[in-house]
Amino acid sequence: MLKDHKKIQVFEHQTLYYGREYKGVLFKESHFQALVKLNDLHNSQYFTIVHKGIKFKQYVGVIQVDGLTLEILPKIDNNEADENVWQSVLIDMLRVTRKLKVQKVGAANVRKQHIHLLDIYFEWYLNEVQLLIRQGLIKQYYKETSNVKALKGKLEFAGHLSKNLVHKERFYTTHQVYDKDHLVHQILGLALDIVAQCSKGNYLYGKCKSVQLDFPDVQTISVTEATFSKLSKNRKTAPYETALSIARLIILNFAPNISSGTERMLALLFDMNTLWEEYVLIRLKQVQEEYGVTISGQQSKGFWNGITIRPDILIQKETTRYVIDTKWKNINGSKPSTDDLRQMYVYNDYWQSEKAMLLYPANATSFETKDFTPFNALEGNDTHHACGLGKIAVFEAGNTKLDEGIGRVLLGWFVSEMIK
Repeated sequence: MLKDHKKIQVFEHQTLYYGREYKGVLFKESHFQALVKLNDLHNSQYFTIVHKGIKFKQYVGVIQVDGLTLEILPKIDNNEADENVWQSVLIDMLRVTRKLKVQKVGAANVRKQHIHLLDIYFEWYLNEVQLLIRQGLIKQYYKETSNVKALKGKLEFAGHLSKNLVHKERFYTTHQVYDKDHLVHQILGLALDIVAQCSKGNYLYGKCKSVQLDFPDVQTISVTEATFSKLSKNRKTAPYETALSIARLIILNFAPNISSGTERMLALLFDMNTLWEEYVLIRLKQVQEEYGVTISGQQSKGFWNGITIRPDILIQKETTRYVIDTKWKNINGSKPSTDDLRQMYVYNDYWQSEKAMLLYPANATSFETKDFTPFNALEGNDTHHACGLGKIAVFEAGNTKLDEGIGRVLLGWFVSEMIK
């Protein structure tokens, strides 16, 4: 009988304690121990370990281990929140930043059970592999060393003598083979095996087994980060790029020996600071032509002894420049940190920008600007630049849908500042 995976949804920076139930689902000590091991493997960047519990940081996404699916969601307010709303926010941000392609999930499946983030990634992957199968899987040349009945390729004398003392009619050779059992398909096959293991108990398991039946038998291999660097890109493998990128995400985030039980762990986690930065950058680029500006991200300059500094986003209109540094946190009525303000001053100085903005997510949009005191002002230096504090509404006014127009709101404010 297939095992049904239970689910706990939690928000970033919240804490889970083992031995407690969350909406009827028990967070076990075995779950806790597996998460501790995962955190150790990643230099403690995902969680903070507290007494009998896990306190989450800014990483969001999904973890599956020991019959439990744990979904970590973003959140910017302190109000009672609907988990489904923030799950939609996360999915939309991943979609816009091209980290996720949301496939349409059948209405019957939605009625049967709540769809979570891992389901969406698995269904995306299965659909991509199905498409490749329909289009026709490619063959490639690769070298194989084995016994054959006809002499071909290079005869391996030592192996031939040891293996064929009795079977004189065989030849132990290294030769070229042209078929579908090559590295690309071996990677895809391994990812299919992981999906099958992790989807037991839900509607995707049957679909995965069906895809596996249509997929050719390939050698099982061990795949690491270095394996993907061996893949060659050419015209024949171009249709495989999406499937391989999802397979890479699945395989490299699968930890087969981290759990104390027979289950395996799969963790797909994203840094919300990075995701927010990429989301804002894309929304700005979508409307840059309307405002006659150029938007760029991640421009680095040398700072000191090999150290570089890099603002998140640079806005340029002719010779006028503005800098945006995104921060995924709820600042409420508090002030920016001294370190953040110093960083803005340096950005202005190094990029000759008039204003550097600290941009935060919020429930309502507002902007304010404060001038920096000119350096060497008493000596007559008229250098003048400022720091803006921007709060941008995440949702559209009056509903819980992610606001697609934040690029226009931001550029509208910046352009109005430029013409003052």
